[in-house]
Amino acid sequence: MCYKLLIIGALVALSSCEVVIGQEDVVDEVSGHYTIEGKVYAPEVGPGASQGHAVTLPSGNNKWQVDLSISINNGEYKGFVREDGQFIISGVPSGSYVLDIYHPDIFYEPVRVEINPKGKFRARKVNYMQPAQVVQVPYPLRMKPLMRFKYFQTREQWKITDFLFSPMVLMMALPLLLMLVLPKMINDPETKKEIENMQFPKMTNDMPEISEMLTSFLAGKQPEPKEKKPIAASKQTKKRN
Repeated sequence: MCYKLLIIGALVALSSCEVVIGQEDVVDEVSGHYTIEGKVYAPEVGPGASQGHAVTLPSGNNKWQVDLSISINNGEYKGFVREDGQFIISGVPSGSYVLDIYHPDIFYEPVRVEINPKGKFRARKVNYMQPAQVVQVPYPLRMKPLMRFKYFQTREQWKITDFLFSPMVLMMALPLLLMLVLPKMINDPETKKEIENMQFPKMTNDMPEISEMLTSFLAGKQPEPKEKKPIAASKQTKKRN
């Protein structure tokens, strides 16, 4: 009989607790304060984290809930996650709120929750670039991991293609290839001779030397122009001969 009385007393106590909790929820709704609830899905835990997967954590990191926190409007209301991923944030008045989930290794997409004065909830994605675009999400919230943070950039390995396609190599290699390939592509022997006998104008005689330019610049003087050789007189002597 004693055991039966104890069991009956425990059942009565549990039912009274449920009634009290229900009354608190009703009081919150009557006073204009509501409860935002949802579930945060856990990332995968295993050796795949070392391979750079998006939503995986290293093996042994099963207590991911410890590092996770929930914030509404940048800390105006805060909450934490249970072991099963469920969360409840109570005492929130009607209005529009942005719910963020912070974790040092995993990124969760923020969600905007709107509560009207009648107590109806509507959740949608946050889009700061196009605020007028509304993409609704189900409520109660279901927060899934989107990607994993990368704090370090992988070092790039040296490749032979990077050396071959560098600007300096291309500047040196392309003219040589053109000089070797163009004569073979031209079948006309006369054009070949013209290309071979083509003489480019020499600009070295008209350009001042670098040493003279530096000394004149440091001394604050203009470089003296070089005396031009009497080319016309030499040509006339050749014609007379």
